[in-house]
Amino acid sequence: MNRVPLIVGFGGYGPAGRSSFHHAYIRTVIETLSEEQSERTILGLATMMKLVKVVDNYFIDSSGNTLSKEQVVSRYKIKVIEGSLVRKLEDAELETSCRENADVSVAGQLPKGFKPGDYYSSRYHPKGLQMTILAASDAVKSIGIDWDEILSKIDPSQISVYAGSVMSQLDEHGFGNVMQARLKGKRVTAKGLPLGLSSMPADFINAYVLGTMGKTGSAVGACATFLYNLDKAASDIRNGTSELAIVGNSEAPITPEIVEGYSAMSALATNKKLAALDDKHSIDYQNASRPFGDNCGFILSESAQYVVLMSDELALKIGADIHGSVGDVFISADGFKKSISSPGPGNYITVSKAVISAQKKLGDDCVSNFSFVQAHGSSTPQNRVSESQILSKVAKSLGISSWPVTAIKSYVGHSLSPASADQVINSLGVFKYGVIPGIKTIKNIAFDVEQENLAILTKDLSQQFDVAFINAKGFGGNNATAYLVSPDKTIELLREKHKPDCLTAYFKKRDSVRKQAEEYDTKALNGALAATYKQLEQAVKNNEIFICKEYIDFGGALPRVLL
Repeated sequence: MNRVPLIVGFGGYGPAGRSSFHHAYIRTVIETLSEEQSERTILGLATMMKLVKVVDNYFIDSSGNTLSKEQVVSRYKIKVIEGSLVRKLEDAELETSCRENADVSVAGQLPKGFKPGDYYSSRYHPKGLQMTILAASDAVKSIGIDWDEILSKIDPSQISVYAGSVMSQLDEHGFGNVMQARLKGKRVTAKGLPLGLSSMPADFINAYVLGTMGKTGSAVGACATFLYNLDKAASDIRNGTSELAIVGNSEAPITPEIVEGYSAMSALATNKKLAALDDKHSIDYQNASRPFGDNCGFILSESAQYVVLMSDELALKIGADIHGSVGDVFISADGFKKSISSPGPGNYITVSKAVISAQKKLGDDCVSNFSFVQAHGSSTPQNRVSESQILSKVAKSLGISSWPVTAIKSYVGHSLSPASADQVINSLGVFKYGVIPGIKTIKNIAFDVEQENLAILTKDLSQQFDVAFINAKGFGGNNATAYLVSPDKTIELLREKHKPDCLTAYFKKRDSVRKQAEEYDTKALNGALAATYKQLEQAVKNNEIFICKEYIDFGGALPRVLL
């Protein structure tokens, strides 16, 4: 059997907060979970948003008052239970720049008070790269095994990193500096252009977080970009090119230029359109993202999400926790089409292939009764029709009678390149807690949405699932569909491949790994979000490098690499 790409760590930051340990997921189903299940998430948000700080295990608010854990939860829970997590833009400069032409006043933003650049030496780094450092650090630390210990088990060239940004880095420290400086009477800096490159998230992870020397880069597929990179990472694991892979994306697109650009395409929800939908003078900003409902455009969002994959051999050897596995990823273009931005037939191919692959691997019953769909669900009139038609046609054709469908964009908006990473990480939470978050921003499903053989959820659904289908569609005809397998089902598959003694030894190691992971989570919840940010103090000297047919030695400055 081929190696199995296991998900052993995940993390990041977006409008729902920190992703690791399912905290961002919990915010989407917090009404359904018990207070005990949601308590840690609320406490963590309170510290992240600087509403309280932790001193000697006591919570101190901004007025210097000491609060008990129960008081913090009671006071700030209302800030957590707010349905959709998108909110009215607070950046006055952005609003002023865009209001006349774009009339856009809502976006999915990082939690108020949280600034990723505060947690490491981030001077002159674009926001998207600040988010990369913190998000990738969160994902790696969530594994529960010290990174240096992992490096001691594998060659550094056996680690892949696939990460990028569709829109590059367009703020004042990236391409924004190159394009705006002269117009503002300022000078172009030496760092503006290189730090703006779309592949720079992968470069930052390699150079400052992991110190790896394996395959790297970023496949770009518009709003399906994360799945394009997940495909490369999973393939590396399966064919033995890599033992470990970090895959993810970072996007900080809430800038005047990007907002105006998407608005000019009539892609974004504007104030005028939102008001017209509800026939009101005031706008319900928090319920602006409405997949499969009466909608008028998507809500732009910022997010940085990363997933850590390991081969099953390595994970079992070191006791890494298994949060699920990557079943397969399918990618297809649309072929000839009328408009570059219009939907085409490619997504029919990817969804069909994904379902058939899962049926062959896991059985028809598993797919028919224990799978659900994380739809692209971009909250545009065109998407609600085209995607519902695709899902309905596939379900009817391949024997699925009532396919649960949800869309995480209803909570966090559309983060472009990390959008399908938002979907993946939310699905891992569904595996863990057995609750699919419903699309609660809509009262009714739109009249032109195809519902045959589908169960488009407007409320949370409690049920254990073994398969999650992740669907992504992007401008230009970029289509991708992946399916994830639950931890329990993944263990079943591993039992067929590995001897019982191997699994018994693994479970013993896993217990201590879980304990270490929980220790990191506790520190992070208390506000210790320090990023991993390392820089090589001295350059590698040419005369200290030794090369032979077996390996390259860098004189101790870097790990030895096998050839």
